[in-house]
Amino acid sequence: MNLQSSKTLSNGVEMPRFGLGVYKMTDHEETLQSIDTALKVGYRAIDTASLYGNEAEVGEAIRHSGVPREHIFVTTKVWNNDQGYDETLRAFEVSLKKLNMDYVDLYLTHWAVPETFEETYRAIERLYDEKLIRATGVSNHHEHHLEKILAKVNIAPMVNQVEMHPYLQQQALSAFCHEHQIAVTAWSPLGRGGVLDDSTIVEIGKEIGKSAAQVVLRWHLQNDTLIIPKSVTPSRIAENAQIFDFELTQTQMDKIASLNSNQRFGQDPDHFKFDF
Repeated sequence: MNLQSSKTLSNGVEMPRFGLGVYKMTDHEETLQSIDTALKVGYRAIDTASLYGNEAEVGEAIRHSGVPREHIFVTTKVWNNDQGYDETLRAFEVSLKKLNMDYVDLYLTHWAVPETFEETYRAIERLYDEKLIRATGVSNHHEHHLEKILAKVNIAPMVNQVEMHPYLQQQALSAFCHEHQIAVTAWSPLGRGGVLDDSTIVEIGKEIGKSAAQVVLRWHLQNDTLIIPKSVTPSRIAENAQIFDFELTQTQMDKIASLNSNQRFGQDPDHFKFDF
Protein backbone atom coordinates (compact mmCIF):
# COMPACT_ATOMS: atom_id res chain seq x y z
CA MET A 1 0.00 0.00 0.00
CA ASN A 2 0.93 3.64 -0.48
CA LEU A 3 -0.70 7.02 0.04
CA GLN A 4 -2.61 6.71 -3.26
CA SER A 5 -3.84 3.18 -2.54
CA SER A 6 -7.57 2.76 -3.05
CA LYS A 7 -10.37 0.40 -2.16
CA THR A 8 -12.67 -0.78 -4.93
CA LEU A 9 -16.26 0.03 -3.99
CA SER A 10 -19.13 -2.28 -4.91
CA ASN A 11 -19.76 -0.38 -8.17
CA GLY A 12 -16.10 -0.50 -9.23
CA VAL A 13 -15.22 3.08 -8.26
CA GLU A 14 -11.81 3.43 -6.61
CA MET A 15 -11.91 5.30 -3.29
CA PRO A 16 -8.64 6.37 -1.64
CA ARG A 17 -7.98 4.54 1.61
CA PHE A 18 -6.49 7.68 3.15
CA GLY A 19 -7.75 11.25 3.06
CA LEU A 20 -8.06 14.54 4.91
CA GLY A 21 -11.05 15.30 7.11
CA VAL A 22 -11.89 19.02 7.36
CA TYR A 23 -14.34 19.02 10.29
CA LYS A 24 -14.11 22.21 12.38
CA MET A 25 -11.84 23.93 9.85
CA THR A 26 -13.58 27.29 10.00
CA ASP A 27 -10.81 29.78 9.23
CA HIS A 28 -10.74 30.49 5.49
CA GLU A 29 -6.98 30.77 5.01
CA GLU A 30 -6.16 27.94 7.40
CA THR A 31 -8.55 25.62 5.57
CA LEU A 32 -7.08 26.50 2.18
CA GLN A 33 -3.55 26.00 3.52
CA SER A 34 -4.36 22.65 5.15
CA ILE A 35 -5.90 21.22 2.00
CA ASP A 36 -3.07 22.58 -0.15
CA THR A 37 -0.52 20.98 2.19
CA ALA A 38 -2.33 17.65 2.13
CA LEU A 39 -2.54 17.59 -1.66
CA LYS A 40 1.15 18.48 -1.95
CA VAL A 41 2.00 15.61 0.45
CA GLY A 42 0.03 13.26 -1.80
CA TYR A 43 -3.43 13.01 -0.23
CA ARG A 44 -6.07 12.39 -2.87
CA ALA A 45 -9.30 12.44 -0.82
CA ILE A 46 -11.00 15.33 0.98
CA ASP A 47 -13.97 14.74 3.30
CA THR A 48 -16.29 17.67 4.02
CA ALA A 49 -19.98 18.22 4.81
CA SER A 50 -22.54 20.99 4.51
CA LEU A 51 -22.46 21.28 8.32
CA TYR A 52 -18.75 22.13 8.29
CA GLY A 53 -19.32 25.38 6.43
CA ASN A 54 -16.19 24.96 4.31
CA GLU A 55 -17.36 23.38 1.07
CA ALA A 56 -16.47 26.59 -0.81
CA GLU A 57 -12.92 26.46 0.60
CA VAL A 58 -12.59 22.79 -0.38
CA GLY A 59 -13.53 23.60 -3.96
CA GLU A 60 -11.25 26.64 -4.07
CA ALA A 61 -8.27 24.75 -2.69
CA ILE A 62 -8.71 21.91 -5.17
CA ARG A 63 -9.04 24.30 -8.13
CA HIS A 64 -5.80 26.07 -7.20
CA SER A 65 -3.87 22.92 -6.29
CA GLY A 66 -2.71 22.00 -9.77
CA VAL A 67 -4.02 18.47 -9.20
CA PRO A 68 -6.66 17.51 -11.79
CA ARG A 69 -10.17 17.36 -10.30
CA GLU A 70 -10.62 13.77 -11.47
CA HIS A 71 -7.62 12.70 -9.38
CA ILE A 72 -9.22 13.91 -6.13
CA PHE A 73 -12.02 12.05 -4.34
CA VAL A 74 -14.43 14.54 -2.76
CA THR A 75 -16.99 13.51 -0.15
CA THR A 76 -19.71 15.72 1.30
CA LYS A 77 -22.84 15.09 3.36
CA VAL A 78 -26.44 16.25 3.75
CA TRP A 79 -27.16 17.68 7.21
CA ASN A 80 -30.02 16.55 9.42
CA ASN A 81 -32.40 19.47 8.92
CA ASP A 82 -32.04 19.15 5.13
CA GLN A 83 -33.11 15.51 5.01
CA GLY A 84 -36.06 13.99 3.17
CA TYR A 85 -36.36 13.26 -0.55
CA ASP A 86 -36.91 16.70 -2.08
CA GLU A 87 -34.97 18.44 0.66
CA THR A 88 -31.90 16.28 0.01
CA LEU A 89 -31.98 17.01 -3.71
CA ARG A 90 -32.09 20.73 -2.94
CA ALA A 91 -29.32 20.45 -0.34
CA PHE A 92 -27.11 18.65 -2.84
CA GLU A 93 -27.57 21.47 -5.35
CA VAL A 94 -26.43 23.95 -2.71
CA SER A 95 -23.37 21.85 -1.85
CA LEU A 96 -22.44 21.40 -5.51
CA LYS A 97 -22.70 25.15 -6.07
CA LYS A 98 -20.51 25.91 -3.03
CA LEU A 99 -17.93 23.35 -4.16
CA ASN A 100 -18.20 24.81 -7.67
CA MET A 101 -17.96 21.33 -9.16
CA ASP A 102 -19.85 19.33 -11.76
CA TYR A 103 -20.12 16.25 -9.57
CA VAL A 104 -19.25 14.85 -6.14
CA ASP A 105 -17.47 11.53 -5.75
CA LEU A 106 -19.40 10.42 -2.65
CA TYR A 107 -22.54 11.85 -1.02
CA LEU A 108 -23.57 10.71 2.44
CA THR A 109 -26.55 10.99 4.78
CA HIS A 110 -24.82 12.64 7.76
CA TRP A 111 -26.91 11.01 10.52
CA ALA A 112 -29.84 8.60 10.44
CA VAL A 113 -32.68 10.98 11.31
CA PRO A 114 -35.44 8.50 12.28
CA GLU A 115 -38.27 10.02 10.22
CA THR A 116 -36.30 10.83 7.10
CA PHE A 117 -33.12 8.78 6.62
CA GLU A 118 -34.74 6.26 4.27
CA GLU A 119 -36.14 8.96 1.98
CA THR A 120 -32.83 10.79 2.18
CA TYR A 121 -31.00 7.76 0.88
CA ARG A 122 -33.60 7.33 -1.88
CA ALA A 123 -32.68 10.84 -3.05
CA ILE A 124 -28.99 9.89 -2.97
CA GLU A 125 -29.87 6.95 -5.24
CA ARG A 126 -31.45 9.38 -7.69
CA LEU A 127 -28.35 11.59 -7.67
CA TYR A 128 -26.33 8.48 -8.49
CA ASP A 129 -28.69 7.54 -11.33
CA GLU A 130 -28.29 11.06 -12.71
CA LYS A 131 -24.48 10.70 -12.52
CA LEU A 132 -24.14 13.70 -10.23
CA ILE A 133 -22.32 11.49 -7.71
CA ARG A 134 -19.98 8.58 -8.38
CA ALA A 135 -20.84 6.60 -5.24
CA THR A 136 -23.62 6.45 -2.66
CA GLY A 137 -23.26 6.19 1.07
CA VAL A 138 -24.34 6.94 4.59
CA SER A 139 -22.70 8.05 7.82
CA ASN A 140 -23.42 7.11 11.42
CA HIS A 141 -25.74 4.24 10.51
CA HIS A 142 -26.05 1.16 12.72
CA GLU A 143 -26.92 -2.27 11.34
CA HIS A 144 -30.65 -1.73 11.87
CA HIS A 145 -30.55 1.50 9.87
CA LEU A 146 -28.72 -0.26 7.04
CA GLU A 147 -31.17 -3.17 7.12
CA LYS A 148 -34.10 -0.78 6.58
CA ILE A 149 -32.33 0.83 3.64
CA LEU A 150 -31.24 -2.46 2.08
CA ALA A 151 -34.82 -3.76 2.22
CA LYS A 152 -36.08 -0.96 0.00
CA VAL A 153 -33.40 0.26 -2.37
CA ASN A 154 -32.09 -0.71 -5.78
CA ILE A 155 -28.55 0.50 -5.06
CA ALA A 156 -27.04 -0.48 -1.74
CA PRO A 157 -24.92 2.11 0.09
CA MET A 158 -21.30 1.73 -0.95
CA VAL A 159 -19.81 3.41 2.14
CA ASN A 160 -20.71 3.80 5.81
CA GLN A 161 -18.69 6.42 7.68
CA VAL A 162 -18.73 5.91 11.44
CA GLU A 163 -16.79 6.75 14.58
CA MET A 164 -14.13 4.09 14.91
CA HIS A 165 -10.84 3.86 16.82
CA PRO A 166 -9.13 1.39 19.19
CA TYR A 167 -11.60 2.15 22.01
CA LEU A 168 -14.64 1.78 19.69
CA GLN A 169 -13.89 -0.94 17.16
CA GLN A 170 -17.45 -1.60 15.92
CA GLN A 171 -16.63 -5.20 15.00
CA ALA A 172 -20.24 -6.35 14.51
CA LEU A 173 -21.03 -3.34 12.32
CA SER A 174 -17.84 -3.85 10.33
CA ALA A 175 -18.72 -7.50 9.75
CA PHE A 176 -22.23 -6.54 8.60
CA CYS A 177 -20.83 -3.95 6.20
CA HIS A 178 -18.26 -6.41 4.85
CA GLU A 179 -21.01 -8.98 4.25
CA HIS A 180 -22.98 -6.42 2.23
CA GLN A 181 -19.96 -4.97 0.36
CA ILE A 182 -20.19 -1.64 2.18
CA ALA A 183 -16.79 -0.02 2.73
CA VAL A 184 -16.23 1.43 6.21
CA THR A 185 -14.63 4.82 6.76
CA ALA A 186 -13.52 5.82 10.26
CA TRP A 187 -14.21 9.36 11.33
CA SER A 188 -12.21 10.37 14.37
CA PRO A 189 -9.81 7.50 13.64
CA LEU A 190 -7.60 8.71 16.51
CA GLY A 191 -10.52 9.00 18.95
CA ARG A 192 -10.19 12.80 18.91
CA GLY A 193 -6.71 12.20 20.27
CA GLY A 194 -8.13 10.30 23.22
CA VAL A 195 -6.33 7.03 22.44
CA LEU A 196 -2.88 8.50 21.81
CA ASP A 197 -1.75 8.33 25.44
CA ASP A 198 -2.74 4.68 25.77
CA SER A 199 0.25 2.80 27.15
CA THR A 200 -0.20 -0.16 24.80
CA ILE A 201 -0.24 2.06 21.72
CA VAL A 202 2.67 4.19 22.97
CA GLU A 203 4.71 1.05 23.67
CA ILE A 204 4.09 -0.34 20.18
CA GLY A 205 5.18 3.01 18.76
CA LYS A 206 8.43 2.82 20.70
CA GLU A 207 9.04 -0.73 19.44
CA ILE A 208 8.88 0.35 15.81
CA GLY A 209 9.97 3.98 15.98
CA LYS A 210 6.61 5.48 15.08
CA SER A 211 4.25 7.89 16.80
CA ALA A 212 1.10 6.69 18.54
CA ALA A 213 -0.97 8.34 15.80
CA GLN A 214 0.95 6.50 13.08
CA VAL A 215 0.44 3.20 14.90
CA VAL A 216 -3.33 3.72 15.15
CA LEU A 217 -3.71 4.87 11.55
CA ARG A 218 -1.74 1.86 10.33
CA TRP A 219 -3.92 -0.41 12.47
CA HIS A 220 -7.00 0.96 10.69
CA LEU A 221 -5.50 0.32 7.27
CA GLN A 222 -4.57 -3.25 8.14
CA ASN A 223 -8.17 -3.76 9.24
CA ASP A 224 -9.34 -2.63 5.77
CA THR A 225 -10.82 0.59 7.20
CA LEU A 226 -10.64 3.83 5.23
CA ILE A 227 -9.39 6.81 7.25
CA ILE A 228 -9.74 10.60 7.13
CA PRO A 229 -7.58 12.04 9.93
CA LYS A 230 -8.07 15.78 10.43
CA SER A 231 -5.26 18.23 11.10
CA VAL A 232 -4.46 21.84 10.27
CA THR A 233 -0.80 21.47 11.29
CA PRO A 234 1.42 20.95 8.22
CA SER A 235 3.89 18.70 10.06
CA ARG A 236 1.05 16.56 11.42
CA ILE A 237 -0.59 16.32 8.00
CA ALA A 238 2.70 14.96 6.66
CA GLU A 239 3.36 12.70 9.66
CA ASN A 240 -0.10 11.13 9.51
CA ALA A 241 0.63 10.04 5.93
CA GLN A 242 3.92 8.36 6.79
CA ILE A 243 2.38 4.98 7.58
CA PHE A 244 3.22 3.03 4.44
CA ASP A 245 6.81 2.09 5.25
CA PHE A 246 6.02 -0.35 8.06
CA GLU A 247 3.53 -3.04 9.00
CA LEU A 248 2.18 -4.02 12.41
CA THR A 249 2.70 -7.64 13.40
CA GLN A 250 -0.25 -9.85 14.22
CA THR A 251 0.76 -9.68 17.89
CA GLN A 252 0.69 -5.87 17.77
CA MET A 253 -2.67 -5.92 15.96
CA ASP A 254 -4.06 -8.25 18.63
CA LYS A 255 -2.84 -5.98 21.43
CA ILE A 256 -4.67 -3.04 19.91
CA ALA A 257 -7.76 -5.19 19.33
CA SER A 258 -7.82 -5.93 23.07
CA LEU A 259 -8.30 -2.22 23.84
CA ASN A 260 -11.92 -2.10 22.69
CA SER A 261 -14.20 -0.70 25.41
CA ASN A 262 -17.07 0.61 23.24
CA GLN A 263 -16.15 4.13 24.35
CA ARG A 264 -17.48 6.91 22.15
CA PHE A 265 -16.04 10.39 21.89
CA GLY A 266 -18.97 11.44 19.67
CA GLN A 267 -22.69 10.70 19.84
CA ASP A 268 -24.35 7.32 19.46
CA PRO A 269 -26.50 7.32 16.30
CA ASP A 270 -29.36 5.81 18.29
CA HIS A 271 -29.27 8.65 20.81
CA PHE A 272 -28.34 11.61 18.68
CA LYS A 273 -29.88 14.89 19.85
CA PHE A 274 -31.74 15.89 16.69
CA ASP A 275 -32.38 19.51 17.66
CA PHE A 276 -33.07 21.44 14.48
